[in-house]
Amino acid sequence: MSATFSEIIQLIGKGKKAGQYLTREQARQAMSQVLNGEVTPEQTGAFLMLLRVREESSEELAGFLAACREHVIPEFDSISHVDLDLGCYAGKRRHLPWLVLAVMALAQQGYKIFLHGTQEPQSQRLYLSEVWQAFGWSVATSVSQANQQLAERGFCYMDLHHIHPALYDLIQLRRLFGLRSCANTLSRMLNPAGAPYSLHGVFHREFDARHAEVAQLTGDSGVACFRGDGGEVEVNPERGFELYSCFDGQLVTDEFPALLSRTQVKPRALEPQEMRPVWRGEAENQYGEAAVTGTIAVMLRLTEQLSVPESLRKAQQVWENRIRDWPQLD
Repeated sequence: MSATFSEIIQLIGKGKKAGQYLTREQARQAMSQVLNGEVTPEQTGAFLMLLRVREESSEELAGFLAACREHVIPEFDSISHVDLDLGCYAGKRRHLPWLVLAVMALAQQGYKIFLHGTQEPQSQRLYLSEVWQAFGWSVATSVSQANQQLAERGFCYMDLHHIHPALYDLIQLRRLFGLRSCANTLSRMLNPAGAPYSLHGVFHREFDARHAEVAQLTGDSGVACFRGDGGEVEVNPERGFELYSCFDGQLVTDEFPALLSRTQVKPRALEPQEMRPVWRGEAENQYGEAAVTGTIAVMLRLTEQLSVPESLRKAQQVWENRIRDWPQLD
């Protein structure tokens, strides 16, 4: 017999000694009730914030993720083949989103890359939807538009609102709570296009390993996660990091080195147009180009399972051999 939602809240809200972790099935049922709107707003808030304080277990996240995937809009059954999934939910605060150039370069190698994300309320960060607008590119608002962009350019970006409205609504609750919830984690793990490879970026320590553990539990065979710049799916070349992966049920950890020997001066403002001349080879940006090649290397480590040195070498070749025409997506 399944527990009522008030009983679920009691289970997780009794404190560290008396409280309990949910089983994966209990977690799936609880999140399904939230996503279906079967609980009150007060219960939803209590549920998410109690989990925030206590932190979710890997088993709970696996259950929550199963429920979230059941509620992706049905149209995604007709999404074209995608090689690599990127959940871009952190936004950028200190550096430009150089990951966009990494995506462009890898797409020229024949990869189909699906990016998804959203804007958080009360956040002073630069999000990909704003970057797409600055470049005059269309954000896909339907699966048919996504398929067209994937066919023409090899990559597309779609907002979570058009993929999973209920999960989007949970993220937007930050304006009421002033805090993020597990919805931010689940959106990164969602992989709505069902790509064989999914790359995640996180900010906090230990969350990178947890993403790989959840992938092992859910049977996702090609998932990797690392602590990216500001929590985004982008390498910070000023520091080394660990890449935690799950390949065919096996957990693997790789050490990536720092790519720059000294800290670079951060830009005063984040102007996406400054990335155009770097792509075209008309300007140099030591931090940006190192961030691009590092991010490509992580993508290659995941998708081609090269060693770290091989991934870094090939990433440099991909970047140097790119076609430097700026893509027009409209």
